[in-house]
Amino acid sequence: MELNQIRAFVAVAEELHFGRAAERLGMAQPPLSRTIRALETELDASLFHRTTRTVALSPAGSALFEPAKHMLATQRAALESVHRSSTGRMGQVRFGYSHPSSRDLAAALVAASQRHSPGISFHLESRVYADEGLERIMDGSLDLALVRWRERPPLIAGRPVQIERPCVAVPRDHRLAGRTSVNVDELRDERFVFLPSRPNSNLRETSMRLCLDAGFSPKVVQEAPDSQSIAALVAAGMGVAITFDSVAAGYGSDVTAVPVNAPTESTKLYLAYRLDHQDAALETVLDIAEAVLPTVR
Repeated sequence: MELNQIRAFVAVAEELHFGRAAERLGMAQPPLSRTIRALETELDASLFHRTTRTVALSPAGSALFEPAKHMLATQRAALESVHRSSTGRMGQVRFGYSHPSSRDLAAALVAASQRHSPGISFHLESRVYADEGLERIMDGSLDLALVRWRERPPLIAGRPVQIERPCVAVPRDHRLAGRTSVNVDELRDERFVFLPSRPNSNLRETSMRLCLDAGFSPKVVQEAPDSQSIAALVAAGMGVAITFDSVAAGYGSDVTAVPVNAPTESTKLYLAYRLDHQDAALETVLDIAEAVLPTVR
């Protein structure tokens, strides 16, 4: 069965008059009659009882009527879905991020996108670190990610949406907890809690570099898989952790964040995506992000 045959059948079934059905379809009556006869031949069943004055559905026609209307509704839905997708009103965006500060930014963007374009859905991944995020944008398993970099990778585009400054997270009763700032070399005798070396993390690299530049190798007593675990270990007195102020903001009252005197070590968090993407839904989200996550300087 072809859709033009189904469309013709539904028009006649609803009008029960070939002339009115032909007018409704914008065609002459003879081609409409031929279309119905071809459909009946294909189905090997008579769909209408015809007399010179009346047209009525046959049992076979009655059986076909509701499925035929459903077929036309499905076609309309498919066309609308394609249109919405091609215009950026529908689709799915795979979005990766890691730290608590990133989660707040991600949540703001997802909520704003839902209000603006409810046909766009998100697949969220909350433990995507910088290197992994960039790799997955390149291989196509992520569309969008909040990541850090010092040099923009090839084929990656992005805007800085947050400036992050280094600080040291210490227990609230630590000797440095009352300070307004601290030099990194004052931490040489401390025990450290670090993120693992894999997945690669810009935060771990920054922490290690600050210590080495200050003339010592940090004594890492424990690695933790995420920032929440680091906060819990610091609060329990396991050690201290160099982190970013935006991350430490979510650590809670048992941990104090003291700014580190390293003004050149400020870093930026980027909303990153593949430069050559052709995803209309992603383009809509990027437009929304311009207002929700403005560019920082």
